[in-house]
Amino acid sequence: MAVHDDCKLKFLELKAKRNHRFIVFKIDEKIQQVIVEKVGGPDESYDDFSASMPADECRYAVYDFDFTTDENCQKSKIFFIAWSPDTSRVRSKMLYASSKDRFKRELDGIQVELQATDPSEMSLDIVKGRAI
Repeated sequence: MAVHDDCKLKFLELKAKRNHRFIVFKIDEKIQQVIVEKVGGPDESYDDFSASMPADECRYAVYDFDFTTDENCQKSKIFFIAWSPDTSRVRSKMLYASSKDRFKRELDGIQVELQATDPSEMSLDIVKGRAI
């Protein structure tokens, strides 16, 4: 599975320049390549991100989560989310599952990984719990 250069460039912008809040990636099955589907601006919320995930198709996503620790320190963690809803096609789920590790290796700097099959598995509370 190839990874489009744009995927790596957008991820570097998110990580280094903090230009983006999130990036949603999809696999273009015709060309067998991971491509950028949507980029969220720095002012977009977690709800905007959640709404970007299709209800019945698999996706990969990266989310830059800002939070404050108990010691009142501002921190951020980069989450990798493998979105694989139960209602998506079996072939699609298999394709995303088998390509995930290879794709994740291309994105250097991911700190937390989440696997989600429905919106409750990637709720803001779960993200907060995994970040701290």
